Amino acid sequence: MKILIIEDDHDLSLAISEYLELHNIDCDFAYNGETGIQLASQQTFDCVILDNMLPKTQGMAVCRELREQGIDTPVLMLTACGADTDQLEGFRAGVDDYVVKPCTMPLLLARLQALHRRHQPVRECITIADLTIYPKEHIASRGDTPLKLTPIGWNILLLLARRSPTVVSKSDIEEAIWASEDVRQGTINVHLHHLRKVVDKPFAKTLIHTHVGIGLSLSEAAPV
Repeated sequence: MKILIIEDDHDLSLAISEYLELHNIDCDFAYNGETGIQLASQQTFDCVILDNMLPKTQGMAVCRELREQGIDTPVLMLTACGADTDQLEGFRAGVDDYVVKPCTMPLLLARLQALHRRHQPVRECITIADLTIYPKEHIASRGDTPLKLTPIGWNILLLLARRSPTVVSKSDIEEAIWASEDVRQGTINVHLHHLRKVVDKPFAKTLIHTHVGIGLSLSEAAPV
């Protein structure tokens, strides 16, 4: 994560950053509200830690300004203003979480991590045995080994993965990959040969299976 800390207490900002950096979280700083708005508007952060009692522009106004600009970065307000009315005002201003000082560092870290998780988009993932595919990112790996696939090899693998463990005929693969294009006889066999070299050959377990006279499947279980 990359965090923006908007806090006028330099010592507290430093203490928070030193603790968070132990957990692989990078921190940037703003010591007044105006600078906080500027940094949050110009850079991308995973979360903002925001004090309320700030010089120049107070925290509530900072959050309202960010939301009016369409900036939806999660905001955790960390402040000594702990009354219910203060917290209600914070949520109405657009904060996502509200933590009252003093707060222990482990609790602050846990709240940040929970806030970050809630705002992460759902990442589509297909898993078959030790094969992992992230369709949107065009990433595939077996175990810790990334797979370097050609564009056509990627498309065939993704088709088989989406239909796994169903057997897919070669004609269905040709139709899906090449649509109405004229394809030379044997073209699909060439691409399947290269795909197997990448997906199966370096590994102990075969995942791409041939079903004679029917087609191919991608599955952990070999055909009976």
